[in-house]
Amino acid sequence: MSVVSSFTLVEKEEYMYLALKEAKKAECLAEVPIGAIIVQDKKVIASGYNLREKTRDATTHAEMTAIRSANKVLDNWRIENAAIFITVEPCAMCSGALLLSRISKIYFGAYNAKGGSAGTVIDLFNISVFNHTAYVEGGILEKECAKLMSNFFYKKR
Repeated sequence: MSVVSSFTLVEKEEYMYLALKEAKKAECLAEVPIGAIIVQDKKVIASGYNLREKTRDATTHAEMTAIRSANKVLDNWRIENAAIFITVEPCAMCSGALLLSRISKIYFGAYNAKGGSAGTVIDLFNISVFNHTAYVEGGILEKECAKLMSNFFYKKR
């Protein structure tokens, strides 16, 4: 059963702006500009951004680095009663990790037509046989998040 959002629109946008700051850190490293922050009790406890090129590690997506950071902060693999704000809809790997980490709210900016697994290509958060589900909401600061991505790939071409 999904939980209900407990953030106002203003709060969601404020947190997404913080995720966009993380995405810009990735962009400065010539990484795909995706950022994420994890919020618990209305406080940012962790953040992350893409580092695949720098680390040469396919698992270092923004969500994964944020999850690892939150695990250290909490000294626990469970990140319960928390929300993540991601600039782009998560892929299957990240969605699986979000479910396994027990994050209860997933907010994202831009939709991912090629690999989004929070409703666009597949919806891993809405499979009732899993032992954990999460509230999912997309489109927060969608234009800003999508523009960052499209500008990045435009410059690469």
